[in-house]
Amino acid sequence: MAAFDEVRYEVRDRVATVTLHRPEKLNAWTLRMQQELRRAIEQARDDADVRVIVVTGAGRGFCAGADVTRFGPVLAGTAQESDVGPIARDPRPEAVFDQPLSYPLGVSKPIIAAINGIAVGIGLCFTLYCDVRFMSATAKLAAAFPRLGLVAEYGSAWLLPRLVGTMNAFDILASGRPIDAHEAERMGLVRVLAAESFGEQVHAYAAELAKSCSPRSLAVIKRQIVNGLFGHLSEACVEADREMLASFGAPDLREGIAAFFEKRAPQFRR
Repeated sequence: MAAFDEVRYEVRDRVATVTLHRPEKLNAWTLRMQQELRRAIEQARDDADVRVIVVTGAGRGFCAGADVTRFGPVLAGTAQESDVGPIARDPRPEAVFDQPLSYPLGVSKPIIAAINGIAVGIGLCFTLYCDVRFMSATAKLAAAFPRLGLVAEYGSAWLLPRLVGTMNAFDILASGRPIDAHEAERMGLVRVLAAESFGEQVHAYAAELAKSCSPRSLAVIKRQIVNGLFGHLSEACVEADREMLASFGAPDLREGIAAFFEKRAPQFRR
């Protein structure tokens, strides 16, 4: 198991929880954190005992954006790529899952963002690539980019309109204003949970997925949704029929039907 400095990793109830862990800095994003987060998610992806992944923050924040200490070289005009983090350089369609933040879309297991506190800038961008976003009722999010003289990062200008529509996406990205959890929920970006026991509520949702849903079904459904971002309806219909026929011969269908008639919880195998 990999060792981490700026994230924490734990597995419980077949749920891997990855925690951004710089609480004294509201989990401000660093290059090391970015690298460790990816390694932790890949570790969970490859662990047969893990079926769902949750990403959250330690302490009062989810992620307060990029650590501002990295902007010294930027302001001095001496910045190198290592000062600002990985830069996307490959525009080919086949590289879609290998951009600095896009890799969660290519992970077959569900990834849940548990936004326990403020999520700003790159912290917000990361959550866009997760499959479900839960947000504490007391949390806030903000793009902040234009208020710093920056632009929409890491593909957020492509993905966010597909999540909340172009008007809401423009409002979030171009205004840079703080948006509370209930407004984000009205936009369709998050689901709000009470601040009390927020982490436990998210874990309960993730554990229920892990316990009750076929891992194969979850992987296929996620792939269908992600493929749908790039394809056409006719392609989605063909893919759905192909995958449905494949499911007929899979052990999970037989177990799911047997569990239904026997009135018991299914015992899906990896």
